[in-house]
Amino acid sequence: MFSTFPIVRRLHELLWYVDEAITMVQTSRDATPWLVAFERIQQLSDRDADDLGGLDVDAEYDAVRDLLVEASGIARAGHEGRESKRGGHPLEPGSDLIGAQLAGMDLRGLSIRGSVAIGADFSDAKMQLCDVLGVDMRDADLGGADLGTAIYLTQMQVNSARGDSRTALPDGFDRPSHW
Repeated sequence: MFSTFPIVRRLHELLWYVDEAITMVQTSRDATPWLVAFERIQQLSDRDADDLGGLDVDAEYDAVRDLLVEASGIARAGHEGRESKRGGHPLEPGSDLIGAQLAGMDLRGLSIRGSVAIGADFSDAKMQLCDVLGVDMRDADLGGADLGTAIYLTQMQVNSARGDSRTALPDGFDRPSHW
């Protein structure tokens, strides 16, 4: 039973992402593909422990990756391209942003999904509609950053970073006690 906990946790994380994608697209297009994906993942997460043991969660992520990217693109349309590079660090999906000095930058509408931003300085950065899916933010400085509408931000990312009372978080997020 305990071996299925990581599987269920990842399925619930995927549900979080797809639910956010549904919210981003439902006013501008038919959300049926996202709703179908959500229902499928929900059904998987409702299976009993014996049925979950062999589930390939990575394959489930792969199955909805294009939908998540499309939803992000819809939400960010018209807001992209504020900054493209800073101090030799390209600001694009999968970037190496370890220790990057991004303080005060306008990152609105950019996608830095899948980037490694360990110890990066995002203090006072404008990160509205910035796609941060899977960004490793361990020990990143989010002091004063505006993450209020960051796309695919998770509580785990927030918990692994440093911030302060000025850091704007999305509704429903808890401010970590170590801030």
